[in-house]
Amino acid sequence: MNVLLCAGFVLCWSSGFIGARLGAESAGAVTLLMWRFLPLAAVLVVLAATAARASWRGLTPRDVARQAVIGALSQSGYLFTVYWAIQLGVSSGTTALIDGTQPLVAGALAGPLLGQYVARGQWYGLALGVSGVAVVTAADATAGAGPPWWAYAVPFLGMLSLVAATFLEGRSRRAVPPAVSMTVHCATSAVLFTGLALAAGAATPPAAPSFWAAVGWLVVLSTLGGYGLYWLILRRSGVTRVNTLMFLMAPVTAVWGAMMFGEPFGPGTALGLVMGLAAVLLVHRGERVRPRAGRGAVGATPPATAAARTRSRRPRSASPSPTRS
Repeated sequence: MNVLLCAGFVLCWSSGFIGARLGAESAGAVTLLMWRFLPLAAVLVVLAATAARASWRGLTPRDVARQAVIGALSQSGYLFTVYWAIQLGVSSGTTALIDGTQPLVAGALAGPLLGQYVARGQWYGLALGVSGVAVVTAADATAGAGPPWWAYAVPFLGMLSLVAATFLEGRSRRAVPPAVSMTVHCATSAVLFTGLALAAGAATPPAAPSFWAAVGWLVVLSTLGGYGLYWLILRRSGVTRVNTLMFLMAPVTAVWGAMMFGEPFGPGTALGLVMGLAAVLLVHRGERVRPRAGRGAVGATPPATAAARTRSRRPRSASPSPTRS
């Protein structure tokens, strides 16, 4: 997998936690998320109706509806919990640390849900990565007074939402072009957050320049860069590879938060960074080992390829299973 592509993904995804902290200083989560997605969705819809019309050919309403559900999980549900947690007082680094447990959850579920099994060496890497997350979390929690205990469960719910979106995409039978999925995801988030903001009376944006700077930061780096690269790497390399990179988000965000906001960064955070890097190397090295039984490790076969292989085994006269829609 291209090193520059992975590095760009880590930086862009980590920027979302920093942007959430920037925006939290001038507006509530719903207001910030509404104005993050509303202008972007308008631009993408116009492009979809003009320059990108060819990307929509052959897609059915069911394909688009599926992408809307994926967008509601991967953007709306995930981002709302991240922003809410940060506004409750959970630091950007700690929020990223809690989200860093995603690879273990995804790796455990990949076998029964996608038929992509985790090799022994990859499990060692996943365990090391979770240990690194625990080390940095402990260091952050003991650095000073924090939010109420239940606030740490909020980003955990968001992590589960993103895992659900990842597997729903992995079980898709049709590969949707990135331009289409990005448009549908952003339009879905724009509708949901605009509705929430109007209902809460929080649709009016603040006049502070810092608010619009945070919006621009989030649109360019987090949405276009982070989510675009996430789905690209997911389709090219599989679930475990893209989710293993999540182990790097917590230490990178912790460094970023320490530089921009003075959040605590000590030996525990540095140790977690080293453990996260080692975890990524272990998992990627484990991908080179192919099981003899013919069941590839997670990430060795992209989800789209695995789905196509499943379909190729079915008789031509058989109708598609509704559970694989």
